[in-house]
Amino acid sequence: MAIEVRPATNFEDVKALVGPKRPDATVCWCLSYRIPSKENVALRGEERGELVRQVVAQDPPPGVLAYDGREPVGWAAVHPRADTSFARNRKIPHVDARDAWSVWCLRVRPGHRGKGISHHLLAGAVEMARAYGAPVVEGYPVDNAGSKVDLTMAYVGTRKLFEDAGFTKAADTTSVLNGFPRVLMRVELA
Repeated sequence: MAIEVRPATNFEDVKALVGPKRPDATVCWCLSYRIPSKENVALRGEERGELVRQVVAQDPPPGVLAYDGREPVGWAAVHPRADTSFARNRKIPHVDARDAWSVWCLRVRPGHRGKGISHHLLAGAVEMARAYGAPVVEGYPVDNAGSKVDLTMAYVGTRKLFEDAGFTKAADTTSVLNGFPRVLMRVELA
């Protein structure tokens, strides 16, 4: 298996990873941290997909996709923190005033999990941020100390995944997900 990670510029491939089975369903589409909370709650059904179609056409793209051949098998959201709700999040601190980029969602399609694709996604997200001049990349994974994380909450990643990618703990947070504390992890690029 040769996994290739590329910027998420193909809407259909993004849709395959984060879109709903039914076009009118109101699912996350990985918009929860990307747009203001009121807009996120108000945006329903097919409107969510249309917004993602617009976001995918922007520069920088909204994240990266992992491919196994031509098949999209993984997604990672990565973007400047200032353009996300993490810019105003009271539970996740700001370490300094630098223009950090955030990685906040890692998703691998069923049937492809357990093959290291999350590692490829995280490395690809860091490389995309580097290509756009980011001085530092942050993630906010759970510190689960090796305990199993519920699959629906595993999208934030684990501390070990981020450590394996060269990130170090920069701060504690007051955010808790699935009973586990979240930590702020960083990797320096500059």
